[in-house]
Amino acid sequence: MDTEALRDKVIEAIKTVYDPEIPVDVWELGLIYDVEITDDSKVFINMTLTAPSCPSAQEIPLEVDQKVRSVEGVEDVAVNVVWDPAWDRSMMSETALVELGFM
Repeated sequence: MDTEALRDKVIEAIKTVYDPEIPVDVWELGLIYDVEITDDSKVFINMTLTAPSCPSAQEIPLEVDQKVRSVEGVEDVAVNVVWDPAWDRSMMSETALVELGFM
């Protein structure tokens, strides 16, 4: 499978992960900063959380890892939680803004 097709499948898997306090998936919330896939199907994800004190700080990255690992063709996954740049509402997709009543 080419890396672009695999990337699409990885993003679809990420879109099934929700912040338990917000009824929007982590992709639409803008919590995923980068998805890189190597030629040997290893996936590297840089992501953040809405706040360092997020009650789900342990669970969300673990769930992203598990969902991406379940994608056919993925050989390995590394999820890196970063705090720079700090997340803010401007990173949310239009879909998320509408769903949360900000538009």
